[in-house]
Amino acid sequence: MTKTTTTSDSSGMVPPVLPSGSNNKSKQFSDSRFRYIGEENSKLMNEDKMNLTSLFQLRRPSSNVDSKHEYDSKMMTTTTSDSGMVVSPSVLPSGSNKSKQSQVGGDSRFPYTVEENSKLMDEDKMNLTSLFQLPSSSDSIKQVSETANTDDQDDEEDNLTLIERKEKLEEDNLTLAERKEKLEAASALGRISKTKIAAKKVTSSSLKCASKKIIKSRSKSTNLHLNSGAGKKWTTFAHNGIVLPPPYKPHGVKMLYNGEQVELTPEQEEVATMFAVMKDTEFAAKPKFIENFMNDWRVILGKEHVIKKFHLCDFTPIYDWHQNEKDKKKQLSALERKALKEEKLKEDERYMWAFVDGKKEKVGNFRVEPPGLFRGRGEHPKMGKLKRRIRPDEITINIGKGEPVPECPIPNERWKEVKHDNTVTWLAFWKNPIDPKAFKYVFLDDTSSWKGQSDKDKYEKARLLKDYILDIRANYRKDFRNKDLMKQQISVAAYLIDMLALRAGNEKDDDEADTVGCCTLKVENVSLVPQTNKLEINFLGKDSIKYENTVEVDPLVYKAIGEFKKGKNTGEELFDKLDTYKLNAHLKELMPGLTAKVFRTYNASITLDKLLNSEIMNRNVAEKVVVYNRANKEVAKLCNHQRSEPKSHGAQMLKLRDNIVKLKGVLDGLETNLHRVRKGKAPLQLDADDGKPKKNFTPEILQRKIKLTLDKIEKTERDMDLKKELKTTALGTSKTNYLDPRISVAWCKRHEVPIEKIFNKSLLAKFAWAMDVDPSFRF
Repeated sequence: MTKTTTTSDSSGMVPPVLPSGSNNKSKQFSDSRFRYIGEENSKLMNEDKMNLTSLFQLRRPSSNVDSKHEYDSKMMTTTTSDSGMVVSPSVLPSGSNKSKQSQVGGDSRFPYTVEENSKLMDEDKMNLTSLFQLPSSSDSIKQVSETANTDDQDDEEDNLTLIERKEKLEEDNLTLAERKEKLEAASALGRISKTKIAAKKVTSSSLKCASKKIIKSRSKSTNLHLNSGAGKKWTTFAHNGIVLPPPYKPHGVKMLYNGEQVELTPEQEEVATMFAVMKDTEFAAKPKFIENFMNDWRVILGKEHVIKKFHLCDFTPIYDWHQNEKDKKKQLSALERKALKEEKLKEDERYMWAFVDGKKEKVGNFRVEPPGLFRGRGEHPKMGKLKRRIRPDEITINIGKGEPVPECPIPNERWKEVKHDNTVTWLAFWKNPIDPKAFKYVFLDDTSSWKGQSDKDKYEKARLLKDYILDIRANYRKDFRNKDLMKQQISVAAYLIDMLALRAGNEKDDDEADTVGCCTLKVENVSLVPQTNKLEINFLGKDSIKYENTVEVDPLVYKAIGEFKKGKNTGEELFDKLDTYKLNAHLKELMPGLTAKVFRTYNASITLDKLLNSEIMNRNVAEKVVVYNRANKEVAKLCNHQRSEPKSHGAQMLKLRDNIVKLKGVLDGLETNLHRVRKGKAPLQLDADDGKPKKNFTPEILQRKIKLTLDKIEKTERDMDLKKELKTTALGTSKTNYLDPRISVAWCKRHEVPIEKIFNKSLLAKFAWAMDVDPSFRF
């Protein structure tokens, strides 16, 4: 089922929804900004008014009543707009008297008398005439047909009315300073007080109820197609396209089936090789991985092929061939490897850069992913499925009008489409071969000015939350006892997201990994610890990372969650009246642009800022870096940024222990020599020495060497302790995505720590915009 969304043009003109039979939309020129000549327009207007008159025919003569007209209810044919609102073909313009009803009792089906009905019809037709005025030549109307199950918009724009979208466009064009000034002014007027808590009004409760089914279906998809954005992003935009993987080169090595060699076509051999090279990985032993691989491979093999059962397949010959090829590359000389690297860089150079309004910007990942077997994270239900080769006719290119279109790298093939959309920032996109509802995009690099400004805006929005947070917390706390179950669930969910930095969570299709967030928690994920106010929370989060936490909560939250669990099975949703769209819509009422993710960014950054605000002046640089890493660890723990223990962890720890043993041996030798030199004896030859006699060893030199060795031992032991602490903690995720980089840069400046000790090379480039921050900066 498809639904047609009509969007306004730059002038803000929104065409009305016409009744069945209207001709005003049917006649269009090839130019989307269609117009009619005077006679045609006049004729069509008359026809449309005649059609519309039928909507307001005599209501049947009767006495007046105070209830709603039953006949009108039957006439209401609901359709959906792209914002999820429910509208009717008979919705009248401002000033319509359709809502007028008499308060006199009578037959509920006939609310108007003959005279009243006639009068209302005349007034309604006069109002409706204004809907069909001749459009100006500057007006354009775009009609977009979208498939219902892929009509996904950003969660921050769901539930907005057309007027609110126009206001949002105006807000998007404001500078950060203007936005802050506007928000501060709003706060001063008390717009988020208890009586005036709403900064923006979302759709009414009646519309929410009517559009519940539509919103529910949207929340299942988390993969968004980035349609035209709000406002012009660039004037000129040039690039050289993207790199497609090279065609497959058959190796001719035959695998075994039931002990015998089998013939494979190049396409069949390619997929067999994909599995063979993974023979020693954990995936190759997972039943789901094998099942999905065989299902997709059988399609390529065909029904008549001898290969039927996986357990009879032996991929060892192909695996051995692959290992030999890897060994050949390792045996290349340093000069040969350098030459190959330089050749590759030379080939990539033309794709690495784009020119935006004349400025040279680095492109992100410009390579289309080569075909392979999907791995996924955790126990993903699609692991092992074939990621087929992407062809040029599946790829849409976006480039400036008048710029040379990038040449298709495969002869006799062409791009699917070439766009010139200056309201978006992507260079190319195509559908994800594993999930047809998802899309893969090529953007500029994280170091680009576009990304830098986007990051800065994100952290500025999180900083603004400081001005609202007390009122927001007061707002959700007062609803812990609300008799309206949906409002009560919203308040409890907001509390958990704020206090525990949980992700909001989205509903998923059945074939997606079984992961949840706050709004999609199931009864089995939250347990009440008896005789306490503690909750045991246990669920599989994003990327199949397990979240386990026992936390003390507000007594009212403890009681409310107990009520939410009553009468439900373990697999049912805890917050059954809530989804992320309702939650985010409510949060936007408390602060413009507020979503659950802003809470997460705010709590991560404010936590780091507080932990780093301690006096550490008497420590050396290495000790200060440990202080920073431990603060970063607390943030990672808050955000549940975990990783599996690295395979090299054991070897690294063993190496550090060996280094400590060696250093202690050197220390013993130095102390012995110091004792000998003080007695006037010659120093002994040490294992670490170069074999030459040490004639110039004075007590001062030996003492200096002893101090340096002690420092090395202390640093190595410190590194060991930190590696133990962080072996399952991912520091990089929060540092890259949730921590305002200005906190770290200002801290480094205040405590004279080189920023290179905190940020690696890629983060230094990504956060170049934050490097000139004042040392006194606080989040």
